[in-house]
Amino acid sequence: MVQAILVTERLAFFPVTRADVDALTELDSDPEVLRYISRKPTPRRAIESQVAAAIAEYERTPGFGLWVARRRSDGEVLGWFALRRGVDRGHATLGYRLRRAVWGQGYASEGGRALVDYGFAQHGLSRITADTMAVNERSRRVMAAIGMSHLRTYHEEFEDPLPGTEHGEVEYQITRDEWLFRPAASAHGQDPVAG
Repeated sequence: MVQAILVTERLAFFPVTRADVDALTELDSDPEVLRYISRKPTPRRAIESQVAAAIAEYERTPGFGLWVARRRSDGEVLGWFALRRGVDRGHATLGYRLRRAVWGQGYASEGGRALVDYGFAQHGLSRITADTMAVNERSRRVMAAIGMSHLRTYHEEFEDPLPGTEHGEVEYQITRDEWLFRPAASAHGQDPVAG
């Protein structure tokens, strides 16, 4: 079995493989999961392409990419988390998508906090950002919970805008200095361990 890249109290992050296509297709078939992303489910063929791209990304940017998040207690796929190289070497972007059945249980904050810690401690990043629709209050609460603060609101043009697009997109950020001087607390009082 492939070794986890990161482990928290309840989660283990593994490199995505072709064996994860079914679970990721199921994740992207829930309209509520995609509410702020798309009007329709992501086709399996598109998921296969995304998985192939993620596998290639591991070689281009070692230590960065998209990882499948499994619950440590039973190995169940809960979704994915991503930490990707950004606009410059010291910058990375954070992303996450979880099954609706596990929303509200602290997994997004736990996993996001772990990746923030991993990015700064293991890769010496200077800043990490994350974006969502301004109306996506749930995701904004996660960003705030992991120590990020609102950086800007911006507007983009979309051919087929989703409800709420008129309120714009938001970008959140945490800098290395903010991370270094934050209150010493993690989701469940345990620091993540790099695999």
